[in-house]
Amino acid sequence: MKSRIILYCVAACSLFSMYSCDDFLDTQNYVKKDTSNFPQSVDDADQLLTGVYSELNLINMDPDDGPLFIAEVASDDRFASGGVNDNTAQGADKLLRYGVDQFLHTWEKHYAGIYKANMALESYEKIQGWESDAQKNSFYGQTYFLRAYYYFTLAQMFGEVPLILTSEGGNLPKSSAKEIYAQIATDLKNAIEMMDATKYPNFESGRATRWAGEALMARVFLFYTGYYGMTSLPLVGGGEISKDEVIDWLEDCRDNSGHGLVGDFRNLWPYTNTYTRDDYPYVAGKVGIDGKPLEWAGDGNVETIFATKFSNVYAQSAGYVNYYPLYFAPPINVGEDTFPWGRGWGKACVTPNLWNEWLAEEPNDLRRQASIIDVRDHNEMKNYTWGANNEMEETGYWQKKIVAVAAKDPESGNFVSGFAVLASGATDHIQFCNTQDLIHIRYADVLLMHSELTETTAGINAVRARAGLNGISTYSLDALKKERRFELAFEGLRWFDLMRWGDVSEALEKQVGQPIYNRGVAINMPTFSTGFRTRYEATGGFWPIPDSQIDLSEGVLTQNKGWTETDAIFQGW
Repeated sequence: MKSRIILYCVAACSLFSMYSCDDFLDTQNYVKKDTSNFPQSVDDADQLLTGVYSELNLINMDPDDGPLFIAEVASDDRFASGGVNDNTAQGADKLLRYGVDQFLHTWEKHYAGIYKANMALESYEKIQGWESDAQKNSFYGQTYFLRAYYYFTLAQMFGEVPLILTSEGGNLPKSSAKEIYAQIATDLKNAIEMMDATKYPNFESGRATRWAGEALMARVFLFYTGYYGMTSLPLVGGGEISKDEVIDWLEDCRDNSGHGLVGDFRNLWPYTNTYTRDDYPYVAGKVGIDGKPLEWAGDGNVETIFATKFSNVYAQSAGYVNYYPLYFAPPINVGEDTFPWGRGWGKACVTPNLWNEWLAEEPNDLRRQASIIDVRDHNEMKNYTWGANNEMEETGYWQKKIVAVAAKDPESGNFVSGFAVLASGATDHIQFCNTQDLIHIRYADVLLMHSELTETTAGINAVRARAGLNGISTYSLDALKKERRFELAFEGLRWFDLMRWGDVSEALEKQVGQPIYNRGVAINMPTFSTGFRTRYEATGGFWPIPDSQIDLSEGVLTQNKGWTETDAIFQGW
């Protein structure tokens, strides 16, 4: 399609330096990289692969239409919140659209990642000087993993999308779900088979591994078979991935990867870092489930199987800081009254239902307070101002997994915007100080997926034990659903779990009537447009393709169902 051809040209330009000082009579270009002289070396191959990874960061530039943000606010566990003009997010929370190109950034960046993956896969055979077949296979395996990851995200967001597998691009219609998932499964199978069994931590943090491929394959299998009512994953050219194969891969990851559970659930999250912990009453002086003082396990810890990495060096370049903690932090001023939380843009309050249901179902589960800030609790915040910055859909509950975490300088006694200012020299500014990993796959999810596929309790009980809870004696899907909701809350998985289980309508209807505050005024959440159930039935849970892409395709690409009617438009509060 025209738009994608343009996009591919832009992506291609990012791979090659455009600077040249050619001699007038010399036809040999010595300094400019193009397809005649790039790639040639392993260093060139690494540049190609780094370019494929870079889209993970660039997707982060605009969280408002990012997969994590949309999955969170669409679920039953969070409202969109934000200010009076945050109509895009507030519409998505109600399965409504606001504007014609709402998801353009997500669409473009995922296809840019796919283009770069396609170019890399076409180019690796040109490389001279591979150290070994294992090195070459690792490059191929990582690239197959990333292409699968980008396509899976698009498929979960938009349903059927164009399947483009060469760097030539083209004006292509949507492929069927079966074709898309066959390609995803084939790419992941290639990734698993081509990457070696190097154990954690003996590989570069942030790189895809065999273990990440095995875990993602299970996630893809569960979504495809659950949502589409299938029993296996198709493969390109025929064949299938069976449940037993997925279980074997999960057991390989469980038993041989070197990954494991962090000793205490609270140590997964940055608020237990040493620059914040001792001044935060909730964790100060506390001993964990593992009998050790609470301390953040850090980025790239034993439980992280795949994550996007961020940097202090390029912290003022969009995409190189983690913007989600900024988006998800409450609209407060950093200081004694609100410590340890950093200032943010006030998006995605936690729903009262989650807090109340969690308390009722698992009153002794430490993960509830380890995951949620209750502003009424002075151990969390001494003084909270309701309605700051005209906050909408405010509940007084904020998640604390992916959030700005402040710190106090031990020398000056002054507060800084983020703990990374003291820990690693990050810039002391609310937009540039959040550099913690954005975790996509945790080992706990591997255990829970294994329990779900095998219908056994071992994985569930390992996760519960780490939370200080007794195990369950008998497996049930209801117990599994509850465990996933509590263990993996706010990590971008709940919405897709609801979709594959067929539980969306019932869960979302419970949002109606929940108490919220708009600009400091107490109200109950009303019904918008035709209501949650009708909107989900109309859309199937998939989002609108950006209209500009449809226009540029000249009718080859068609809009998803449920997004062209007037009742799909969010009219605002």
